[in-house]
Amino acid sequence: LRAAGVTGPVLSWLVSPGEPIAEALLADLELSASDAGLLEEIAGAARRTGRVARVHLEADTGMSRGGAPLAAWPALLRKALRLQAEGAVEITGLWSHFACADIPGHPSIELQLEAFEAALKQAEQAGAAGSHVIRHIANSAAIVSLLPRARFDLVRPGIAMYGLSPIPELGDFGLRQAMTLAATVALAKRAAEGAGVSYAHLYHCPKETTLGLVPVGYADGIPRHATGKVEVLAAGRRRGIAGRVCMDQFVIDVGDDRLEPGDEVILFGPGKRGESTLQEWADSLGTITHEIVTKIGARVTRVYEGSGT
Repeated sequence: LRAAGVTGPVLSWLVSPGEPIAEALLADLELSASDAGLLEEIAGAARRTGRVARVHLEADTGMSRGGAPLAAWPALLRKALRLQAEGAVEITGLWSHFACADIPGHPSIELQLEAFEAALKQAEQAGAAGSHVIRHIANSAAIVSLLPRARFDLVRPGIAMYGLSPIPELGDFGLRQAMTLAATVALAKRAAEGAGVSYAHLYHCPKETTLGLVPVGYADGIPRHATGKVEVLAAGRRRGIAGRVCMDQFVIDVGDDRLEPGDEVILFGPGKRGESTLQEWADSLGTITHEIVTKIGARVTRVYEGSGT
């Protein structure tokens, strides 16, 4: 992000012991910490680099994933305050994460809010929650479904930034899908009736037909089990994947429709041209949209459109 010219605050919230913390501080990143050992490691890197490490302290309010258990929270606050007094760190954030915000009405939501508010009160009483300290717990699901009480000073939209609903069974909340995945046909050729297609010959051409080779595969994030389950838009119509998805490519059957090398194939998009949406892919694959968008590989070229890109 820094290399791309992003100068705003960046929080690295999942930091493991032994990682290049000094480099993170030199890149002006803020770091999250959940235990005293990591705090000490961050402070050591700060001393070596001559930087003051800006840290967000994470409390485990009920997800049992990251964060300090509430019983250990006071000790974490004391450790952070001692290192802050030494000039090695600065407490800039206090945070947690919801486990069930995408299940409106789940009893854990209120319990986590109460636990977070209690953790914040402890931090305030200890002197670790000044006006400059940012408090945050709300993910995409909490942003769209909860009262402002959960928003505190900052919210953390994830899947919502793609324009995708974090609770699809309750609607789109006015979000519009922003991501389109497209490729161009690498090869188009006629195939005989009965011809087996791709590995294991899971698909056989029902008649003489035109096959198109699409140069994207499971190495790029297209699930191998997408075979026969998702549709792509090619030559003006939706097409199923013909045969097994390969590492770098898959095949489509367009029948007698015209298809040429270089033609666009839209794997998924907002649906404006009749293409499949990400939610349709997720439903067909038995997963969530988060998994699909985060698996798109690094060799897939990103093109950013719109103001400020």
